[in-house]
Amino acid sequence: MATDKIYKMSFSKVYPLYIAKVEKKGRTKSEVDEIICWLTGYSQEELESQLEKQIDFETFFREAPQLNPSRILIKGVVCGVRVEDIEEPMMQNIRYLDKLIDELAKGKAIEKILRK
Repeated sequence: MATDKIYKMSFSKVYPLYIAKVEKKGRTKSEVDEIICWLTGYSQEELESQLEKQIDFETFFREAPQLNPSRILIKGVVCGVRVEDIEEPMMQNIRYLDKLIDELAKGKAIEKILRK
């Protein structure tokens, strides 16, 4: 099943792809980290620790200290699917992150990305 494959992907291997995607558009690694920390509740140190452990996406989100309750305000399409319509919570959290990274790469202000 495709979801199993996504869940088992190494977060630490996808993370540099997020960085590369936004840096091509003039954004920064620190902005990516801010988005990830906002979404998951990880501190910068906890995020770096998770990256060093090379855990998969499922573990990364399952161990997240506090998923941001404002994440439900994230709307839009990622990979041809509306994130607000995804029924499986783990997949929805992964796609929320994808959507936030897309918004950053498209030049959206960080305050708007973080739904402040």
